[in-house]
Amino acid sequence: MRIDTDHVGDHTQNYAVQNMSWMKTWRERLQSRLRGRETPDRSFPVLFSKFKEILALNTLVLERIATTNSMLSGDYLFDQQFIHTASKEITAVVERLVYHLDSLAPGKYPGLHAVFNRIQSEIQDELSGRRTRTSGAYVLPYERVTRYDIDDTGGKNAALAEVGNMLGLATPEGFAITAAGYHAFLDHNGLRPVIEDALRRWREGTATLQEVSKDLRERILAGALPEALHREIASGTGSLVATGPAPLVFRSSAVAEDGEQSFAGQYTSVLNVALAGTDKAYREVVASLFSESALEYARTLGIKDHEITMAVACQKMIDARVSGVLYTHNPAAPEKEQMLITATWGLGAPAVAGEARTDQFTVSREDDHPTLAVNVVRKASALRLKRGGGTRVEPVPTEQQTLPALTQEEVRRLADTALEIERYFRKPQDIEFAFDQKGRLVILQARRLSVRPDQPIRPQDLADLHSRYPVLMKNQGVIARKGIAFGRVRIVRKEEDLVGFPEGGILVARYASPVFAKVLAHAAGIITDVGAITGHLATVAREFRVPAIFNCGDATRILPDGAAITLDAEENIIYQGTVKELNQYRMVEAPMEEAYEFRLLRRVLRKIEPLRLLDPAERNFVPEACQSLHDITRFIHEKAVQTLIDFHVYNMATPQSVSGRLELPLPLDLVIIDIGGGLVAGARGRVGLEAVASVPMCALLEGMTRPGVWSNEPMSVDFAGFMSSLTRTFSTELADPRHVGRNLAVLSREYANISLRLGYHFTMIDAYVSDRISDNYVYFRFFGGVTEEERRSRRARLLNDILLEKDFRVEVHGDLVIGRATKLDAEGMRRRLSMLGVLIGFTRQLDVRMVDEERVSEFKQHFNKLLEDDHE
Repeated sequence: MRIDTDHVGDHTQNYAVQNMSWMKTWRERLQSRLRGRETPDRSFPVLFSKFKEILALNTLVLERIATTNSMLSGDYLFDQQFIHTASKEITAVVERLVYHLDSLAPGKYPGLHAVFNRIQSEIQDELSGRRTRTSGAYVLPYERVTRYDIDDTGGKNAALAEVGNMLGLATPEGFAITAAGYHAFLDHNGLRPVIEDALRRWREGTATLQEVSKDLRERILAGALPEALHREIASGTGSLVATGPAPLVFRSSAVAEDGEQSFAGQYTSVLNVALAGTDKAYREVVASLFSESALEYARTLGIKDHEITMAVACQKMIDARVSGVLYTHNPAAPEKEQMLITATWGLGAPAVAGEARTDQFTVSREDDHPTLAVNVVRKASALRLKRGGGTRVEPVPTEQQTLPALTQEEVRRLADTALEIERYFRKPQDIEFAFDQKGRLVILQARRLSVRPDQPIRPQDLADLHSRYPVLMKNQGVIARKGIAFGRVRIVRKEEDLVGFPEGGILVARYASPVFAKVLAHAAGIITDVGAITGHLATVAREFRVPAIFNCGDATRILPDGAAITLDAEENIIYQGTVKELNQYRMVEAPMEEAYEFRLLRRVLRKIEPLRLLDPAERNFVPEACQSLHDITRFIHEKAVQTLIDFHVYNMATPQSVSGRLELPLPLDLVIIDIGGGLVAGARGRVGLEAVASVPMCALLEGMTRPGVWSNEPMSVDFAGFMSSLTRTFSTELADPRHVGRNLAVLSREYANISLRLGYHFTMIDAYVSDRISDNYVYFRFFGGVTEEERRSRRARLLNDILLEKDFRVEVHGDLVIGRATKLDAEGMRRRLSMLGVLIGFTRQLDVRMVDEERVSEFKQHFNKLLEDDHE
């Protein structure tokens, strides 16, 4: 156990002083600008310095987020002061990012300030215990609910929606009545101060639990729903029964329920509700928040008054033929690879309440799930739906009473489904299920199962695992997300390999691309050759609790595709096969997870860490879609890069700004603008290759000047194709000075922007290469040619195929090709820039020779031959 709070103070004090000074300067400059006294300097060197500051702040934010998240591992002790300090630091850095983007692109993203202020206010509400600020919607259909909505919808709603939306499993149709609806109900009836006073008196001992519980429940049951809340619930229930009459069920989904604390059986569910009884059912569920047992349970767990909030689930009732509960680990023998299932005829309420006799099935967790033991009991009665509303107990036919409630096939289906849910949530699961009258398996609820082995794994039991099991890799790379995972290796070399990703597979890839986020719901773990713990994929892995080790070097070579492995992201070891001791260790829960500080930090991090903005090409990549400080950081980083790419560098090519011209053994006249460190000291005028100090430019020139790359042979062009290129009309964007001006390179030590016009071919490359993986990127843009559209398009397809193989994300529009590669290490970036140098020379007149489709694959093979010395 490490204690990590004392060091925060001094660092925070220094940081706070620096930030206060910066804030004062920012406000003074803003006021001067508003008064018209200051004209911002828009020269490229000034903008580039702001861009570099954005990169540094971006890295700082991601490091702070990763450090703060690591406190939830159970390896550290921390207090509320740490949470306040960490939140303040991260918020302050993101505020600086917002300011710098506004300086880089003045007035272009005005909505970003409002979004930042809203998220900052939400964080302050959490820290101060004012948990009344929510999404504002009173009703959220399940198809719109995600794990990020847990503070609005409660744990039960959020988990069930995830099971349906992410795993595609059958769940009841329904919607969540949110925490915003609960707060509106309290305010409409003046209940908030009444509740606060009653709970205070109970905790001080001036009122009994029974008195407080009775009073609050009676007041809630007598309350009226606000018109807006009543209207939204009526609209939601109307949609559920639009396809035909159907009974409804109202279930609790308290904000603290089925998260880290289960609150199992503490709250009320109202079954078989008719449309006329929905308001009453809602009030009954809300009133159960203050039952004697629920209040005492909350006090035992240390739940604070402001954490008590009731969201409600409204669902179509499942007319169950058989219902039951499955534990993905047997609580009586958690060290064994067993699941436990109980089942009974009809609805499951009596079974979960312990009021009905149930069959019990002990099932293996291994493949095919053989049944290890069965205990069939006489089930003489069953709870059924009653026409007109409510339920009633009915006798079971004599011949059915001693039959097993589940068939062997149903047991196997249930076991497969349960393990899929467990893999998704990364924790043992307590699952309520039903088979309806048509035999369809429906998941009614999924919550974390608390498992504590009778004989917990001791450190000495794990100390010599590496001597008892074959080790494939050890202490290679960095742990991005701690945890234990078991599964078969799935090598992913390109985005298309993600199609059909196997359930429970361990994703092994060359780079930690954010594209992989789309399969994390199905992946047991992640291993990459290259990647940083501050990258976007690392953040998403932490959100999904997917154990991950990045930057391993050559995992894609060492780990065979399809091999069964154990990923120990606690000790940074990868074993061959399954290490059973680690499976037991994985089940052990840190008792600190139930502490208030852990709950508070989890809630605050939900405003800071989740990353929803993944793809800049999507329409929702806008400030208004940002839901966390990480979203804002991601948006700013992407737009800062794009702003630099879009900057009209030719406006700067004045005699004062030109540093020299590059002498090359190529038919290329290249003007150099050095904005700091791009050329060696003192280099001016006509300079040679040895004068270039820019890392990305050196890599590009290495490729361009390779023997055999640059062909000067004249190409024969047919007249029709040539006239087609001459009469071609370019869009305003493609015809701007960046694409049709002279050859120009803007350089610094780590940055290069190169614009080339080679005949009728236009190329632009923008790249940043440093030791910080999260900052690195390369942008490639190409269009043009001297032939008709068909041959130019064939060359575009050739470029597309080549770039995709080199880890670029590519867009092709006719003969326009745009490629982007991000977050590679410095060596990986240099290799790709060198490859682009080869590509520029190799393809500059290639459209003339693209006479048929076979040439695409032919020239691709030829190009790859040129790269044989560029080992990946």
